[in-house]
Amino acid sequence: MSFCSFFGGEVFKDHFQPGIYTCAKCGHELFSSRAKYEHSSPWPAFTETIHEDSVAKRKERPGALKVSCGKCGNGLGHEFLNDGPKRGQSRF
Repeated sequence: MSFCSFFGGEVFKDHFQPGIYTCAKCGHELFSSRAKYEHSSPWPAFTETIHEDSVAKRKERPGALKVSCGKCGNGLGHEFLNDGPKRGQSRF
């Protein structure tokens, strides 16, 4: 499953089949379906990456990090700190 920028009609938001979400540009493993959860945003939501090096992060503003593919740098969106389904978890 490829994960990329939102252009409307996001096909993986309500997709909960077992699998691995990968970068649409290079195929690098990003997220496991086990870390996916339902969220009100128009994008798929995950609590954690599949590997430590799955994504690169840089601070964008308080409470939000800009996230890109850890291999090729493709923009993936944000990590919202303390906005996950459980207290203290992040939302990707």
